[in-house]
Amino acid sequence: MLDAYFESDKEVLKFCEHLFLKSNQIQLHWKIHEEWGNHIQIEKSLPHENLIEVIAKSMTNVFIAHRLGNLIKSIIKKYYYYSNSDEIDRIHEITNWIIAGNDGDSLVVRKNKGGDPNQLLVSLFIANIKDTENIHYDSIVKFGLKKFKDQLVQYVGLAIDEYKREEEHQEFVNMLREYITKKDPGMPIIHVLQGSTFVFYKETGKVISNMELRTIMQKEPLYLFGLDGEEMNLAPLIAMAPEKIIIYGDDPSEPKTMTVINVFQEKVEFESIRKFPFGRDFKKGT
Repeated sequence: MLDAYFESDKEVLKFCEHLFLKSNQIQLHWKIHEEWGNHIQIEKSLPHENLIEVIAKSMTNVFIAHRLGNLIKSIIKKYYYYSNSDEIDRIHEITNWIIAGNDGDSLVVRKNKGGDPNQLLVSLFIANIKDTENIHYDSIVKFGLKKFKDQLVQYVGLAIDEYKREEEHQEFVNMLREYITKKDPGMPIIHVLQGSTFVFYKETGKVISNMELRTIMQKEPLYLFGLDGEEMNLAPLIAMAPEKIIIYGDDPSEPKTMTVINVFQEKVEFESIRKFPFGRDFKKGT
């Protein structure tokens, strides 16, 4: 028989639910302990190592559901001295993405910064419960997860770096919006084809060559925005300042496309590549 103690009613409920999801062989007896709160007696109906792993994973699940969010916000405030609630919430979101995201970028970050935090938590809970008959969840959380908390401080730092980049990007977008608003409209409409670099078409269907684009760009003070003659995606559109932009492709969330949408806003439409009105057997201008 193993004895586990939880101070929180919500956490002990989550723990029991997760145990039953992991194994239907586990039997529990729930009591109330005067000093330590909820007392769960766990019958050893599984091989010891298997039981310890199931308990550790269940405690990890409880910790992520009920403790992780507050811990992240505490680190943001105490280690990095943020106090604005909106900033704290955004950094919290980015930290969660780093910890649990399924996209390639978050997976790379975790791989480069110590591996999967979830697995680290499981291993720490295992280390804290494998050689004892009395498991005090709150004590483990307070004293036994230092390695995870140290890793979390690093992840919050990375999230803050990303947040600052977002802020800088938003300032950049705002400057371009203001410039476009004050600038006289140029061409009535530009059609844009997605790709590794954009391809631009006049409303007649003629491809605008790179030489034409650079000539147009030279007439604009693009250096004020950190754009130069080699940037051939956003800079040409800023220089041409079309009244309307239609982007054709398969991915409206592609980064270059999102930047154009953020800058030009209601002037931009995104259409499926199937609606591209011109032939695509062209040679790009140089």
